[in-house]
Amino acid sequence: MKISEYISSAIDRLPKGFIFTYMDFSDKVKSRETVIKTLNRMAASGKIAKLAKGKFYKPEDTAFGKLQPGQKQIVKDLLESDGKPVGYLTGYSIYNQLGLTTQVSNTIQIGKNEIRPAFKRNLYTISFIKQKNTITKENIPLLQILDAIRYIKKIPDTDPASACKRLLSIIKNLEFKDKATMVRLALKYPPSARALLGAILEDTGNISFTDPLKKSLNQISTYKIPGVDKILPTSAKWNIK
Repeated sequence: MKISEYISSAIDRLPKGFIFTYMDFSDKVKSRETVIKTLNRMAASGKIAKLAKGKFYKPEDTAFGKLQPGQKQIVKDLLESDGKPVGYLTGYSIYNQLGLTTQVSNTIQIGKNEIRPAFKRNLYTISFIKQKNTITKENIPLLQILDAIRYIKKIPDTDPASACKRLLSIIKNLEFKDKATMVRLALKYPPSARALLGAILEDTGNISFTDPLKKSLNQISTYKIPGVDKILPTSAKWNIK
């Protein structure tokens, strides 16, 4: 089988929107240059689409044109290394999924231990949020919630009170062990996030979790989060104004 035929056949088996590079064919084709030339020819013919330099995908054709890959596919090389998570979608990329806003952003935000300057990839701007906790597959959903608490005043197309009401519902339905893990993770977050989480947990009747958060805060500090006092009667105890 010719190299071009092998590559074409391999791509045919890939799902729509799957992003790949020449490295995905290196186990069968030793010549990097041949693979790159073949992929570029296929992109020029329209069989595949080019996302960025060296990155291609199988476009899905719809009545409205070709669909872009999902956000997770677009940045998957920034989320995992050797099968282990090194980053996770957060911020603008996850607010919609959490039901905190109806807005969909063209900025993809990623939480990582080591961050880098923002850059463009196709139609998206990729930016980064510093995460001080170790990132694991198990704690990513909790880190996403904590990031939403941390940036509650910056969630687009909503206000802190509305976002707090939704977060209250999300946290209330977490399992016992997840609430305990969330408190441990929150200790590496800014004081305002710790205070808001403490107020939410107390409001949901989870007072047993709040002691570490309370002890971590300066009792004379205050935190301005407008409108939250209307949702959380406990906010005053946590110096949230």
